[in-house]
Amino acid sequence: MLKIKVVNKGHQPLPQYATEQSAGMDLRANIDEPITLKPLERRLIPTGLHIALPVGFEAQVRPRSGLALKKGITVLNTPGTIDADYRGEIGVVLINLSNEDFVVEDGERIAQMVIARHEQGEFVPVDVLDETERGEGGYGHTGVK
Repeated sequence: MLKIKVVNKGHQPLPQYATEQSAGMDLRANIDEPITLKPLERRLIPTGLHIALPVGFEAQVRPRSGLALKKGITVLNTPGTIDADYRGEIGVVLINLSNEDFVVEDGERIAQMVIARHEQGEFVPVDVLDETERGEGGYGHTGVK
């Protein structure tokens, strides 16, 4: 298991995996009073967490499927990326895509965080690219079969 250094400046428990095979850990709102999100309103919700990821890893902040389906609440910049060299507080940009107000309560599970390995790439200028079956076909190019 990958060890991740964490400073919890909030009052919520540390994120944990719900099951042995869970990919994501739930992030909780760390707020002093409830926050009401009006329809189409977005807000940065603090978690109180600061982490230090090992080089070559990122943390991805993603929506919780239950909040998305049942309440129309999602993470606006999904997946949000937390880089290995970021040391600030993890915040979650929530947006209310429903037609009703949504109240974020202290301690509410508002998003999930997935730890992922990544690579950095270097662009190498060339005159032409190799040919593929798809070629330059763009969005929707493969169609419905």
